[in-house]
Amino acid sequence: MNKSSLDLLTPNNCTLALIDHEPQMFFGVQSTDRETIINNVEGLAKAAKIFKVPTILTTVAAKSFSGPLIPQLQAVFPDQKPIDRTTMNSWEDKNFVAAIEKTNRKKIVMAALWTEVCLAFPAISAIQAGYDVYAVVDASGASTKEAHKTAIKRMTQVGVIPVTWLQVLCEWQRDWARQETYPAVMKLLKEHAGAYGSGVFYVETMIDRHGG
Repeated sequence: MNKSSLDLLTPNNCTLALIDHEPQMFFGVQSTDRETIINNVEGLAKAAKIFKVPTILTTVAAKSFSGPLIPQLQAVFPDQKPIDRTTMNSWEDKNFVAAIEKTNRKKIVMAALWTEVCLAFPAISAIQAGYDVYAVVDASGASTKEAHKTAIKRMTQVGVIPVTWLQVLCEWQRDWARQETYPAVMKLLKEHAGAYGSGVFYVETMIDRHGG
């Protein structure tokens, strides 16, 4: 394990890459509920926007096979055109690699469809190129549960670090005293963090009601 991989993620030391969250790719996902993946990757994208983390959007064969980036993601970055590729491995696309290099950051947070292909391939390639890679496993999906688990195992064997979208959000926030992002993070939790988000709503409502 690289010594730099022991450093926690911060908004200033990483890049987010969202890979192939397209309709055709979702059709083949059987590893988990697809609506859950959509919720999680949208939450991850919104978190990156809150913390101003450079975000790279990329698709594969958008016009000929896979369809455009799902609207939930495109709406978070309405003015950003995804990098469209022909190769399954994003790391073999010069425009994608150039976008990563332009950020001048050595940590890459990745989520993709499918886990066993479009996440595993570039994650392994990026590790080989000297980057620290964090695979957001609950914002990614595979063709089967076995494929998802096996891909995660393969990636961890070469040094990729598995994380969840909520873990990444909390790692970026780190301190609830950081008021510049706190309100937006609370809003995001209410929208995308399920039962925990309901808890945030409850606490806010009770404090407001009792003047706390």
